[in-house]
Amino acid sequence: MNGADCVLVALRVNATPDRAFDVFTQEIALWWRPDPLFPITPWGDGSLAFEGGEEGRLVSRLANGRTFEIGRVTAWERGARLVFGWRQANFPRGMKTRVEVDFAAVADETRVTVRHFGWAALPREQAARHGFPDVITQQRVADWWQRSLAALAERH
Repeated sequence: MNGADCVLVALRVNATPDRAFDVFTQEIALWWRPDPLFPITPWGDGSLAFEGGEEGRLVSRLANGRTFEIGRVTAWERGARLVFGWRQANFPRGMKTRVEVDFAAVADETRVTVRHFGWAALPREQAARHGFPDVITQQRVADWWQRSLAALAERH
């Protein structure tokens, strides 16, 4: 995974970096916006939750009682940085992407920057890509993150 396949989205929120981090991690079920192009599971996105902090995981809790692991947390630095794996159920076996989120104070606000790596490594014919070329896949993923971050900003 390299910078050439990175989706980058940033947004300022009216909160401290610690508060922005807490809303991102503790209230993700309230601000997350599913996208029908990129469902996490065949049954939808469910209710997302981070479990366990550092070395924990991001999961989707589905209405049918199942829990789907989206990815493992590899960095948990409150108010500064969060890194976790991202895998949807329709990814090829063993494939995953990586999400890095930075929280930086800018005056009285916090800039939340999401970098989502690894989409170009998924085969174009893979269901998660819908046959889109890299640039279109990345633009659609960026749109998805923009909608979710806008909802995150509304939580502050």
